[in-house]
Amino acid sequence: MKTLEVDLGHRSYPIHIGSQLLSNSDLLKPHIQGKSVVIVTNETVAPLYLGTLKTQLSNYRCDSIVLKDGEAHKNLETLNTIYTRLLEQRYDRKTTLIALGGGVVGDIAGYAAASYQRGIPFIQIPTTLLAQVDSSVGGKTAVNHPLGKNMIGAFYQPQCVLADTEVLKTLPPRELAAGLAEVIKYGLLGDREFLLWVKDNMDALKDCDNATLTTAIERSCQMKAEIVAADEREGGQRALLNLGHTFGHAIETEMGYGEWLHGEAVGAGMVMAAEMSRACGWIKQEDLDLAKEVIAAADLPTQPPSKMTPDTFLQHMARDKKVIDGSLRLVLLKALGHAVVTADFDQAALMATLERE
Repeated sequence: MKTLEVDLGHRSYPIHIGSQLLSNSDLLKPHIQGKSVVIVTNETVAPLYLGTLKTQLSNYRCDSIVLKDGEAHKNLETLNTIYTRLLEQRYDRKTTLIALGGGVVGDIAGYAAASYQRGIPFIQIPTTLLAQVDSSVGGKTAVNHPLGKNMIGAFYQPQCVLADTEVLKTLPPRELAAGLAEVIKYGLLGDREFLLWVKDNMDALKDCDNATLTTAIERSCQMKAEIVAADEREGGQRALLNLGHTFGHAIETEMGYGEWLHGEAVGAGMVMAAEMSRACGWIKQEDLDLAKEVIAAADLPTQPPSKMTPDTFLQHMARDKKVIDGSLRLVLLKALGHAVVTADFDQAALMATLERE
């Protein structure tokens, strides 16, 4: 097992990474403050892992809330079902919410924890690669709105994160590929050598080799933990973690949440960010080619949906959370392994990227 620390002073917490962690109650108990635990999961994950987790929590009053699966259900209506159960069963501020599932479960359970009685403790047990390397770490919690992804939420840190590599073996290949998008993102934005390592180890990652996955998750979480510790509420540096996301969120919103998986949209979005960086003259053609090669090798799309026009992209991008005073900021590449957040870019390069010439 590997353990990393997200350094946030008195709100610091560990990330445990390894195999068979779901069966180790000793990792959970130090982070459960009261006598009550409520597990939030979904209808796909529950039959696989809910029983195992409940067995580890047999000394607590333990309840579970099973949500419908998918990004389409990450909304205020689903959030309200969590509040209703907590209120009906009279759970108090000492109750610990445990998110057992992928990024949707983690985001919505985290926001429920942040807002129920103005904040109760919660623990992240991510069951997808995407959640293990990205969404479970850093305290971003949210639900979607028809007009924009993750527009209603809060920064709220978990008590701990348990990333069990064994559970990834039950992921469908499409979900695994979606998680690899976020792994690739860390290489592109801040560590070229890691990007090359991912390229060289792609087959082992897709085969869910435990040791290879542990290395990939550890490096991804290490990079995210460092960025979050320096900029918890996304005042500057943390926005780098949105590489590919401004384009990707536009795709998700336009296509309908869940039609494209988040990682698939980010994969295409990262290619678009790299293409725009090339159009700005910031990276070389061989850099763009390498980025495309690694993304394609992960079985991710390298182009947006054909129905997306420049106008539809711009309409959705205008609502992006990185827009400040009406000015769109994008995460672009100065080199592979060196991303920047900037509003100082060539508009012609943006339009050329959106027009897909």
